Amino acid sequence: MEAAVKRGIKISGGVLFGIYVVGLIYFLFFAEGFGRGGGELYGSYNLRPFQEILRCIRYWDILGAEYVILNLAGNVIGFMPFGMLLPVFARSVRRGWKVGILSFEISAVVEISQLIFRVGSFDVDDMILNTLGGLLGYFLFCTVIQGVRIFRRDW
Repeated sequence: MEAAVKRGIKISGGVLFGIYVVGLIYFLFFAEGFGRGGGELYGSYNLRPFQEILRCIRYWDILGAEYVILNLAGNVIGFMPFGMLLPVFARSVRRGWKVGILSFEISAVVEISQLIFRVGSFDVDDMILNTLGGLLGYFLFCTVIQGVRIFRRDW
């Protein structure tokens, strides 16, 4: 691939990643919905892995499908762009284990920040789901890259 095209892809990936990070910060800390409205005990925490995930699955009919989907799928989907875009502009992060560790670390920073600034609750399950989302995003990145390679080879 030409150097100019690679550079353009890297710059575009960086810009998209920046937009993603700004959007993520907004939704996690400032948006009225997404756990910032009433009902949630600010400063609360869950340190037991899979407690909230299992509660959502067991009591989905009581909690409501919207809450369960927003909580479980939202945490996974919310971190998929992280796993997809990070390897585009950061060549040093093109290994799955690195994306997994960074997803976990960033998620931990977010959860601790939510606890400190009282804009939600610290939940170890969110860290698990966010890490899974980052890894799924990385898997999609790898799938797209492999598809591009096959496409270029067949042309």
